[in-house]
Amino acid sequence: MLDRLSSLAIAAAVVRAGSNARQHPEHSIQRRAIIDSIESAIRSILVTDLFVETPADRIGLDDRLRAELGLDSLGFVELRVQAENTFGVTISDDDFSPENFTSIRTVSTLVRDLRSRAQA
Repeated sequence: MLDRLSSLAIAAAVVRAGSNARQHPEHSIQRRAIIDSIESAIRSILVTDLFVETPADRIGLDDRLRAELGLDSLGFVELRVQAENTFGVTISDDDFSPENFTSIRTVSTLVRDLRSRAQA
């Protein structure tokens, strides 16, 4: 449990630091680290909090959350809440759509977009 909390805290800190990454020459490396961190945290949420039976290291970025991982409607609501809490974003009802909650990649993209909008 402590490892998971540490991972999520690190992921959230990296996401918050994302705006500073644009100011450095290593922008693409830091951006990739931010993306990887968000994706890793989402995997952890799926396995630890939503009890997806697939091990985190076997969940692909484009695996469909409903069809392949078996997330139901309550699971999607919980994923929304966990993403908001973990990444410090607010997911509006408009953003809480099937297009944004299809896979880890789409949820990660949404989180990054919401962070960018908040910083603009």
